[in-house]
Amino acid sequence: LPNPLHPALSQVSKRPAKQKRSCISSKRNEARTQHHALFSVVVAIDFGTTSSGYAFSFSNDPESIHMMRKWEGGDPGVAHQKTPTSLLLSPDGTFHSFGYTARDYYHDLDPKEARDWLYFEKFKMKIHSSSDLTMKTELEAVNGKKVQALEVFAHALRFFRLQAVQELKDQCPALSEKDSIRWVITVPAIWKQPAKQFMREAAYLAGLVAPQNPEQLLIALEPEAASIYCRKLRLNQLTDLSCRPLANGLAPELSIDSSFRQAREQLRRSRHSRTFLVESGIGELWSEMQAGDRYIVADCGGGTVDLTVHQIEQPQGTLKELYKASGGPYVAVGVDLAFEKLLCQIFGEDFISTFKAKRPAAWVDLTIAFEARKRTAAPHRTNPLNISLPFSFIDFYRKHRGHNVETALKRSSVNLVKWSSQGMLRMSSEAMNELFQPTITQIIRHIGRSVARPDVKDIKFLFLVGGFAESSMLQHAVQSAFGSVCRVIIPQDVGLTILKGAVLFGLDPTIVRVRRSPLTYGVGVLNKFVEGKHPKEKLLVKEGKNWCTDILEKFVSVDQSVALGEVVQRSYCPARLGQRKIIINIYCCATDDVVYITDPGVRKCGTISLDLDELDKSSSPKRGRREIRASMQFGDTEIKVAAMDVRTSKTVRANIDFLSN
Repeated sequence: LPNPLHPALSQVSKRPAKQKRSCISSKRNEARTQHHALFSVVVAIDFGTTSSGYAFSFSNDPESIHMMRKWEGGDPGVAHQKTPTSLLLSPDGTFHSFGYTARDYYHDLDPKEARDWLYFEKFKMKIHSSSDLTMKTELEAVNGKKVQALEVFAHALRFFRLQAVQELKDQCPALSEKDSIRWVITVPAIWKQPAKQFMREAAYLAGLVAPQNPEQLLIALEPEAASIYCRKLRLNQLTDLSCRPLANGLAPELSIDSSFRQAREQLRRSRHSRTFLVESGIGELWSEMQAGDRYIVADCGGGTVDLTVHQIEQPQGTLKELYKASGGPYVAVGVDLAFEKLLCQIFGEDFISTFKAKRPAAWVDLTIAFEARKRTAAPHRTNPLNISLPFSFIDFYRKHRGHNVETALKRSSVNLVKWSSQGMLRMSSEAMNELFQPTITQIIRHIGRSVARPDVKDIKFLFLVGGFAESSMLQHAVQSAFGSVCRVIIPQDVGLTILKGAVLFGLDPTIVRVRRSPLTYGVGVLNKFVEGKHPKEKLLVKEGKNWCTDILEKFVSVDQSVALGEVVQRSYCPARLGQRKIIINIYCCATDDVVYITDPGVRKCGTISLDLDELDKSSSPKRGRREIRASMQFGDTEIKVAAMDVRTSKTVRANIDFLSN
């Protein structure tokens, strides 16, 4: 039977549990504050779908956020304060390079040689889309070869660790990497527990921290991080799309502060020094807000749109999550997929598939060319955009089909794309708009659903952040759809908002005081069987008593408010006196109206392992059974568990695992 626990052993009486909860919560917060003070620097890694980077801040100077060193390489006209999330492994599977270096090296390889190299890009989405994510999940390189995903992510995180530590040691030679650095890794708020645990395991493998020191690594939720940073912004660091009509579909050049020119010069100097200064308290925009004011952060990155609704708590300035994070995998990558679909429509799906396999480096070159033009797309643009086709594409198509690409364009049913004599695809503005529309429509629809919720009303601001928020196509669509409902705000350097906020989160992880549970979590228990209430197939007769099996005892319900540091306690007793391990299955579901662990939608999602020390004769209970009290914390960015032997008050080794199911 799935975890058949006696009710008396699986529940604590209400009054004592409440007293214990407040006691344990305060102790955990106190311990957390003391532990936090030990770190001399916070390093945040924004691991994005399309681009990644790191930033850091010293605890004795928290108002200064230092951006990573300028990356080598880059594309003309494109700011590269972050680097592409591209990883290159040698043919033997060893790490070669990351970012621009990886992309450019792979691009310059001989086509035949490139087939043996393992190149990965936009691989973060695999973790979100994989429904059965485990430690053995594999990623497919551009050449079709597979590597364990954990190794790929560990390679990337190790690269950032080495870069950041070297930069820190250049500034502070005496800095100890082992215990002086608190690391923060960003993930989408809509990621489930297995994906968050996966990133933590990859960080352990990469050597960021040791598994014995889990508090040295924090998982930050991307829209939360953006929200934390927006709290610090001055008016001249924000662009209000609602303050004036959009000119030519582009975001206004002027900020909502009249001293914009002076601020721009300050920002230019800040970029040169790679140091951004933030307010010691809250920014000017926040100082105008009152307790209870609500706002939405829409994180539109390369792979997901991630929405979080926050409410201001004054005077302490902390944040309360008003509605559980929501979103989906439909952002900038969707535009790339639409472009690939367009190429398949023109040249044939079989050819594009063959070209990607036979000329992988040239395919990467083509995607780079499209990325550069995609950034210049605007809703009211009238002139066409030219996209360079690599010579290898033109040559390979002629040899594969027996005619040239110009003939293919003439024969295709695509009327809005022509061939330029300079060797380019000439896309009309209508054709480019069509590539954006499905993705933008989904984003607008999703934001609209959140704004329309009865429990999320009177939204004051909508903050648009993430890499895709730089797109004037998206800005125009969001302002048109929601400008009459709330003010649409875009922070300057919008692509770095999450990274800077992750640093601030590492400096003060208690800033988000209340979060919402994304799912219902619980365990299966036995309760007394009640005739007429419980189905007969759930009846279990044990020691002359009638029990109902498979009842879902809930730890926390979906969308339930859970305060930071608040714990849920349950007590468990070993079946045998000498038992050394207790395994408890955790179940979850997306609704709150389920009763049994066998109900539709309920699934086993993890396990809690309690490792028990062997009892000596002096500490063996003379009467009753041994009781282990487990405390689970649901208000943080990750679910955590701690346990204690009630009789001896000794800590019990407790582990929660969401990846081994």
